[in-house]
Amino acid sequence: MVPSMDLLSTSSHRNGAEAGEQPSRGVRARVLLTAACGPVVTGYAVVATIFALVTAAAPQARFSAAGVLLTAGPGWLAAYQVPVEIGGEPLGALPLLPTIAAWLLVARTAAAAARRLRYSEPARAGVLVGVFAGVHAAAGFVISMVSDGGLTVRPFPALLVPALVAGTAAAAGCARRCGLATVARDYLDPLALYGLRAGALGLAALLAAGSLTLTIATALSVPTVQQLFTDNAPGAGSGFGMLLLTVGYVPNAVVLAAGFVAGPGFQLGALSVGPFSFSGGSLPGLPLFAALPEEQAAWWPVFLLLPAAAGVLVGWSLRRCHDAPAARLRTVGVAGALIGFGVVVLGTLAGGRLGTGLLDPVAVPVGLASIAAFCWIAVPGGLVAWFAGPHQRRRPEQAPEPDAGPATGEGPAEQVETEDTVEPEEAGKVETPEDTGAPEDTEAPEDTEDTGDTGDSGDSGEPEDDDFEDAPEAEAEQDPAIADTGERAEPSEDREEPEPAATAEGEPDEDR
Repeated sequence: MVPSMDLLSTSSHRNGAEAGEQPSRGVRARVLLTAACGPVVTGYAVVATIFALVTAAAPQARFSAAGVLLTAGPGWLAAYQVPVEIGGEPLGALPLLPTIAAWLLVARTAAAAARRLRYSEPARAGVLVGVFAGVHAAAGFVISMVSDGGLTVRPFPALLVPALVAGTAAAAGCARRCGLATVARDYLDPLALYGLRAGALGLAALLAAGSLTLTIATALSVPTVQQLFTDNAPGAGSGFGMLLLTVGYVPNAVVLAAGFVAGPGFQLGALSVGPFSFSGGSLPGLPLFAALPEEQAAWWPVFLLLPAAAGVLVGWSLRRCHDAPAARLRTVGVAGALIGFGVVVLGTLAGGRLGTGLLDPVAVPVGLASIAAFCWIAVPGGLVAWFAGPHQRRRPEQAPEPDAGPATGEGPAEQVETEDTVEPEEAGKVETPEDTGAPEDTEAPEDTEDTGDTGDSGDSGEPEDDDFEDAPEAEAEQDPAIADTGERAEPSEDREEPEPAATAEGEPDEDR
């Protein structure tokens, strides 16, 4: 009986899963906690492994498992952009590459958890985001309380910053699965959605411009990069640690280069670099700094064409978002506002304090950079969106033709049928001799039909309504020249006009 019961239970669980039933509360809690703790454990393990490899490969460092495990906690918080202190000196300008990796890991884990739990409602997304943020906040607070030695972290940033990073990553990961994107499309104006998409495209283009500038500067300084590696990291362990440090700060350098091409430039301690200004200063021997110039060049303003090209790209992408040029300009404004806000966020994350030495502070003037980025997107983007898109033109009013019938849009054949059509008011009207071209001195009987009936039959002098209604049909049957629409055909010249009905004495009845 036991094997059969196991088979039944397995079959029932499978059928329930196929039917889309929601898991029980205990299963949901276990899955949520496991998913939220996964990025924390994975990130801590990766940081501890890197610290262990660097410490073991360093020529004059002493490897200690306990020391590596203690320093890995603040290192994990540094990956989430939590400021740390080394020997009492602040370390705020942290590498962005570990932060990007941690954000992507949390987003992927949240998406997998939402799919496993079959979450498809926005309210469920709130639960998922809350669990991920709460677990990361608790982990950061515990690490800040137990950290001791060379690396220390303050409790409040350790509690708040990891929760913010993990919450935004989890929301982005489950947005499509839980319908958050659909809710945003329902509540936001379509033009605003176009502007947000174009703003993301423009921000990516601005970062690409910074990457291109950094690549060109580094390619022109390859011998200097090799010399700095040789002088400051002679051994294999030191070279490995220097390489990790350089690669980790590459996204920071891209943001600084984007600030350079936007116009305001950036600052590294006493060194200040911009397209129109340069102020030299001493720098440490980090290979990444080999791309920095030693003096100002007159051709640097050429780099300003890159953000202008980003603005043209944004305007071109919005050239068909609306038929009205003014609406397209508003959409370009939304895109520029998003790019300005993104520059503020990225500039804040890429900069910070680095102790009290030569690199204090590392900063991009986020206020000026935000305004400059907005102008680079709004001005060329607005011009392209205005002139490259459709324009509404007023059509000249045409006076209606006097003889033309009602416009039916069916072509000339339909107009011919309209001309032959008899209006309802004329359908029951009996033509008089004046209308048919009869002589003026003859008087046609009004109450007699073509059958030859005279007025002496006893009918009243005024015709009844039935006579008016039946007259066209009777005439149509007797005379084939009458059209199907009920209109009397025009009399021909050869046709004899009806003679007036005679009275008993043979003379026309004048009283009638």
